[in-house]
Amino acid sequence: MRLSGDWLTSRWKRGAAAVLAGALPVLAFPAPSWWWFAYVCLVPWILLARSAPTGRRAAYDGWLGGFGFMVAVHHWLIPNLHVFTFVIGALLGALWAPWGLLVRRFLAGRPTVGRVCAALLVLPSGWLMVELVRSWQGLGGPWGLLGSSQWQVAPALRLASVGGVWLLSFLVVAVNVALAVLVAVRESRIPALAGLLATAAVTSAAWAWSPRPVPDGRVRIAVVQPGVIGGPDSGARRFDREEQLTRALAGQHMDLVVWGESSIGFDLARRPDLADRIAALSRLVKADILVNVDARRADRPGIYKSSVLVGPNGPTGDRYDKMRLVPFGEYIPARSVLGWATSVGRAAGEDRRRGTEQVVMDVGHGLRVGPMICFESAFPDMSRHLARDGAEVLLAQSSTATFQQSWAPEQHASLAALRAAETGRPMVHATLTGVSAVYGPDGERVGSWLGTGRSASVVYEVPLARGSTPYVRHGDWPVHGALLILAGMCAAEGFGALRARRGGSAPQPPPAHTAHESPARHGR
Repeated sequence: MRLSGDWLTSRWKRGAAAVLAGALPVLAFPAPSWWWFAYVCLVPWILLARSAPTGRRAAYDGWLGGFGFMVAVHHWLIPNLHVFTFVIGALLGALWAPWGLLVRRFLAGRPTVGRVCAALLVLPSGWLMVELVRSWQGLGGPWGLLGSSQWQVAPALRLASVGGVWLLSFLVVAVNVALAVLVAVRESRIPALAGLLATAAVTSAAWAWSPRPVPDGRVRIAVVQPGVIGGPDSGARRFDREEQLTRALAGQHMDLVVWGESSIGFDLARRPDLADRIAALSRLVKADILVNVDARRADRPGIYKSSVLVGPNGPTGDRYDKMRLVPFGEYIPARSVLGWATSVGRAAGEDRRRGTEQVVMDVGHGLRVGPMICFESAFPDMSRHLARDGAEVLLAQSSTATFQQSWAPEQHASLAALRAAETGRPMVHATLTGVSAVYGPDGERVGSWLGTGRSASVVYEVPLARGSTPYVRHGDWPVHGALLILAGMCAAEGFGALRARRGGSAPQPPPAHTAHESPARHGR
């Protein structure tokens, strides 16, 4: 079949519109941090997919929108991975193709009240499945989950303690679906408005019911951020700067000092001189020091990133080896196939080795802390497990020095607010070059951020809390609920198809528009 030039032009314009619509949510994340925009940013994408003339076109709209979303939230990778950023965006963007089909299935034409009500549950559930799949570390991890855009909204943080970031994503998408119906389907405005009111009522009830963290004293934790140190022998000069900044903390009565990710480039077993210098610092400031070693191990093959606790007598033996590595940054998936990525960007020349289990450390003064390293602070399950294992303070040692002039440092620092709120445990996000930040058990910021232009050591009064949040106790129940909703939809669709077949007619998909609606109204 020969395609007309006008149709081809319209197809490309529609594809570009889908990519742009999918990219809009990036404005809800730091650095712009327009948190309120998250509640309307999906409306153009939804309206485009519902107007698709065919299911295939709706799937394309979902795919291209997903491509725009993935590239936008990972745009800071482009200087390092170059064209491979777009390849990853195209592959992961395909996860939204079924979501585009669902949008058309439930919202195309003049949907009935029943279909609109179903859409308010099915479409957020479908979005949650996409977030769940792409959260697998091998596919890039949970960077840019829609719910994490609400990191600075106190009521949202309260809801995160009930259902984690997953509950926030579900609610944000549900609001977008309701608004899209209000805009596009006059006949269904009442159920859409009822859906918005029901969402507000349910979230208000959860907000009022959810238990607040019970205050349980305070601890003093220092963050050492040396800043950007480049050029020859940068590792030694960074250590000297960290040593200088730690010395400045003497006499400030701390419980713990935390250095950033890759703060030491040598295994301390191979460099006892460095271990002795850190132990001397520990004696000076009268607190243990949690450093981070990025080096080839002396006791086993390979390079590890490890949180290592050093006390006044040297390394205490408490060590956590990073378990979840950054794809391409710290290892290359299927290196035999994708190893060419090293030739087009700054991908890992040698794979780091993985740790096998999370660790809760007993530091001086009876404090129990749960360390994570960089990328791992994006994973809700890791902080939840540490809280269940008895960690009183969550720690993330990080470095975004490679992406210093991008939005990445601010967005990375914001994730700690969600982890704190989800677990009811304070979280310290300590970096080499900024942004370093501390959050209390309710996710509220403690003190000021240490920005990317700072080289400093700062002591934070960190509030502790006791008790357990519903999210820690019950885990990812919004994800399980979404799975049940989608399973129920599939059962209903199958039952409807069976009835139609027994009745002698095949079920017909909903029309993209009716005789009373002009094609222009659907962007055709």
